[in-house]
Amino acid sequence: MTAARELARRFRPRSGNPGHPPRGRQPRAAVSRLLSPVTCLLSALLFFTGCPQRETAVQRGNRDQILHRSLGYDVVDLDPHLVTGIAEGEVMRALFEGLVAEDPENLHPVPGMAERWDVSADGLVYTFHLRADAKWSNGTPVTAADFVASYRRILTPSLAADYANMLYILQGAEAYHKGANKDFSHVGVSAVDPRTLRLVLEHPASYFLALLVNPPWRPVPIAVLEQHGRSDQRGNAWTRPERIVTNGPFVLKKWTPNQVMIVEKSATYWDAAKVRLKAVHFYPMDSRDAEERAFRAGQLHITDAVPVAKIAAYRRDSPHLLRIDPYLATEFLRLNTQRAPFTDPRIRRAFAMAIDRESLMKALGGQVKPAHAFTPPDTAGYTPAARIETNVAAARALLKEAGYEGGRGLPVIEFLYPNSENVRVMAEALQEMWRRELGVEVRLINQDLKVTFAARRSGDFQMMRSNWIGDYLDPATFLDIFRGDSGNNYTGWSNSSYDAALFAAARTIDPAARRELLQKAEALLLEAVPIIPIYYYTHVFLKQPSVQGWHPTLLDHHPYKHVWLEN
Repeated sequence: MTAARELARRFRPRSGNPGHPPRGRQPRAAVSRLLSPVTCLLSALLFFTGCPQRETAVQRGNRDQILHRSLGYDVVDLDPHLVTGIAEGEVMRALFEGLVAEDPENLHPVPGMAERWDVSADGLVYTFHLRADAKWSNGTPVTAADFVASYRRILTPSLAADYANMLYILQGAEAYHKGANKDFSHVGVSAVDPRTLRLVLEHPASYFLALLVNPPWRPVPIAVLEQHGRSDQRGNAWTRPERIVTNGPFVLKKWTPNQVMIVEKSATYWDAAKVRLKAVHFYPMDSRDAEERAFRAGQLHITDAVPVAKIAAYRRDSPHLLRIDPYLATEFLRLNTQRAPFTDPRIRRAFAMAIDRESLMKALGGQVKPAHAFTPPDTAGYTPAARIETNVAAARALLKEAGYEGGRGLPVIEFLYPNSENVRVMAEALQEMWRRELGVEVRLINQDLKVTFAARRSGDFQMMRSNWIGDYLDPATFLDIFRGDSGNNYTGWSNSSYDAALFAAARTIDPAARRELLQKAEALLLEAVPIIPIYYYTHVFLKQPSVQGWHPTLLDHHPYKHVWLEN
């Protein structure tokens, strides 16, 4: 046993620990896997700093303007054009800035690298005027040519960027990305001069400016990438701390995988005078129990989540520390429609209809809402018309019709999910429901998130836990991911009628007509059941009172340039 692991073992709270939320439900006796390296590191820190006379990391951070926050898992990449996860998105907000940024209170678009913009009367041409003091962290100017080169890069097929289709709203972008047109000058992106960028859209989109805050639209320093390999190929190691060049309010200082990532205030950022934090320390922690212990010991200002078993205790005894914020996100299961038995839509539907979502919500602490469709209700005025209802009798009949009455003859189903105590609670509840109601055996496979990401990309799974967080406030951010050409689909399912409905909706100005087209598309998705919606999120986490400027937002975005600490 390493010294760090021994310290982690010694620190683990026992009943009666004064720092434990009083009268709260105790954590489970043991976690069914080894502690991650960062858990060991933080637990060691807690042991040494837990005495009352020692200053905690939170206290030091309050004094020095250093924010300590945990992420749900380790960051996989820092390339804005390749990242797909929530943790990466958090760090992106510190390191990179696009043409527009977000207001900290309601996330409406505000000037970023562009100090202003003009929109044509038909809503198709956006002209962005870059600020004169927009700079990369190496001191060179951020120019319109940087945006042109960046958009060309993410649309280059060899990069295989999962989010390339987000740029399909640009005129000619889809044809270029799919190889139908190899001349990038036909794409609606051009540099009028070093400080003027013109974007031409395929169709008007009221949410276009909100799209631009997402990582795929942020510029990357192509010249820096080319110093370390091909810019249009994966595997370029330009994001290491000693190499990376960024343009956001912070710069990358340290990145120790599975332990900590440190970003420090940038001296070259155009709005540096308004950035009050001197640094942010991000800790990857996939153990919710360890995360909660670190928070209680004063090592974290903000957690990513709260163990389900601890929510009631915090609600009762420490409500000033507990945050339950709205969140535009859906928890769901991906089914691999190219692998048996989920090649049969009857079996997919049987699994979906056998879930008692209401009772499952109770097992998950009652802070989430059951999802009978994919898009959260009232997303920019849109609510799905179709639903997947719980109907055990119908589910059993479908299984019988498929030749597996009572589950007999159906091979064991493998359910892949990432390390997380809270996800494990859900997976075990679903496993028992399917055993009890359908007579099927489901084997739970718990893997590191990087392994599950790799399996998702390669299609090496039968069923896997997934979630989707809205990138912007519109139903298209949910429904577009299951287009046949979407880099985020991963189910093997495609439907030409579904794609056509979304294509038409994107080009329909009338809100009621557009809503009907979106509802038609979602009905096709739910009928085919390549996914099983489980619940709609709220974000339940812990926050120290010293953290200021952290507003509840529907997309759970918190621009770090507007956050500060007070004693």
